[in-house]
Amino acid sequence: MKPKLILTDIDGVWTDGGMYYDQFGNEWKRFSTYDGAGVTIAHAHGIPVGIITGENTKIVERRAEKLKVDFLYQGVTDKLSIAEKLCKELDIKLSDVAYIGDDLADIPLLKSVGYSGAPDNAIKQVKEIVDFQSNIKGGEGAFRDFVETLKIS
Repeated sequence: MKPKLILTDIDGVWTDGGMYYDQFGNEWKRFSTYDGAGVTIAHAHGIPVGIITGENTKIVERRAEKLKVDFLYQGVTDKLSIAEKLCKELDIKLSDVAYIGDDLADIPLLKSVGYSGAPDNAIKQVKEIVDFQSNIKGGEGAFRDFVETLKIS
């Protein structure tokens, strides 16, 4: 499938799913440069990338800005409705979208897109429904692995 849009969750896909806090109340996340390369690969083929996440942090905003991610939606509880609105704006169908997620909140969107994927650390319910199951854990390059399975060349 050559998607017209690639969407992704963050925690558990681009990160290991952990929440790190220091004694001053700062939150930390670790991102893999491999996943950043996934955005570069998509952009090289003219495919926009969007992040849809339930979290709302400056950390994700900074990462998205650095990688020139096309769309960023944070604090989302209904990922499917956000994807539907975005598809309408872009005049594409959900069947034109590839999405990777790892947890319960991702399931409705994973079931609705044209191509779905999950990192190795995804929950069982997600692994059972996706088109592509990476053998790479979130935070270690699972997003890039997903992008590389797409027929975008």
